[in-house]
Amino acid sequence: MFEKLEIFRMAHALATHAGARQSVVAQNMANADTPDYRARDVTPFKEIIESGDSGFVPRVTRPGHLHAAALPFDLGIAEVRDVETDPNGNSVSLETEMMKAVDVKREHDRALAVYKSSLGVLRSALGRR
Repeated sequence: MFEKLEIFRMAHALATHAGARQSVVAQNMANADTPDYRARDVTPFKEIIESGDSGFVPRVTRPGHLHAAALPFDLGIAEVRDVETDPNGNSVSLETEMMKAVDVKREHDRALAVYKSSLGVLRSALGRR
C-alpha cells in the first residue's frame, strides 16, 4: 500500500537533480580558467517534470556510474548559451556560478523539507509520532 508513494519519489528526484546540478556547477567553477571551456547547466527541474517524458522511469546515463544505478530522469546537461566569453574562449562567470550554487542549496533543502513533511504526515496517519 505504501510502497510507491509519489511524493517520496518526487522528493528523491528533486534531491537527485540538485546533486547533479551541484556537480555541474562545481565543474564549471573548477574550469573557470580553462581556455575554450563552455559553462554548462542542468535543465531546470520544473521543465523536466512539466515535459511529461520524465515519468520517473529509470534511465542509466553511463555504465558503472554509481554502481550502474539509474537516474530517475534525463538531466539534460547542456552548454549555457548567450553568455559573454573571455578572450581565451571561456564562458564561466564565477559570480553566476556562485549564485547557482546558492540556488542548488535551496533546491536540496526544499527536497529535504518535502521528504520530512511527507514522512511526518505518514507517521501521523499511522498513529505514530
